[in-house]
Amino acid sequence: MKRDVAYYHLPGLFEFYELYQVFLPLFRAHREYFYPWCRIGSIYGAPSDCLWGGGRVGCGEHDPREVLELMAEYGISARLTFSNSLLRPEHLSDPKCNALARLFAEYDGPQNGIIVHSDLLLHYLQAEYPGLYFVSSTTKVLTAFSRLRQELDRTDFRYVVPDFRLNKALPQLDVLPQDLKDKVEFLCNECCFFGCKDRAACYRAVSRKNLGEPGQEHHCAAPDAAGGYRFSKAMENPGFIGVDDIQTIYLPMGFSNFKIEGRSLGSALVLEFLLHYLTRPEYQLHVREELYLDNMLDLF
Repeated sequence: MKRDVAYYHLPGLFEFYELYQVFLPLFRAHREYFYPWCRIGSIYGAPSDCLWGGGRVGCGEHDPREVLELMAEYGISARLTFSNSLLRPEHLSDPKCNALARLFAEYDGPQNGIIVHSDLLLHYLQAEYPGLYFVSSTTKVLTAFSRLRQELDRTDFRYVVPDFRLNKALPQLDVLPQDLKDKVEFLCNECCFFGCKDRAACYRAVSRKNLGEPGQEHHCAAPDAAGGYRFSKAMENPGFIGVDDIQTIYLPMGFSNFKIEGRSLGSALVLEFLLHYLTRPEYQLHVREELYLDNMLDLF
């Protein structure tokens, strides 16, 4: 069933609060600048020093209540990235993470969610904070379509983020029933080497860091790894999903949820993502000027 609206799940809930503080009013006041078929489904992230954090080491410092106030004002779901893959039972009592989960579960506004890897944490959160919904993290590295299908069949999750290397498995994706298509959340702009065999190990290294535990540092062996993230390089990735792909392939096929990575990057790069995925080309300069001229936003 063709979908008419794309829901974007954006990075940097805590990390880029100042960017969203100026972007969201613009997105509301000047909808003519932006594609009429796109919406912001959620913004995700985690504060620094979160034991349950994963995927990236959190660096956001903004006050969680102010973050939730901003999301509620614009009717946007907030998601905590609690995708640590190495949690043990003793970690479940962590006071900071429990306080955050409680706040997000009880806050009066759009329903908030948790991006999760560990089933141990998932079952704990389901029991303790039933007001939350849950997203299966891409850190599970679901590269086999059979594993993705099993994950989609689980009733625990509202959304499942497959590994980006399944983004172009279009014949298999196309035959999914519509209720499962509605659960797929594609990671669009990954820059990681398409042939990487160490992605799961990389995520485990991040999980160890968040736990404060010793372990071997992960060194990426991918070609051009030293160059870091480049959006231009991501666009050349075989798994890349651009705005034209969303309009001409994925929405007509019945998919509507698209995740943009970038919470460990700078706000200037995140702005480029917002321009590419949400902003009509003839208005991209307007958006840049509005944000650059707002002295609340420090791009560098």
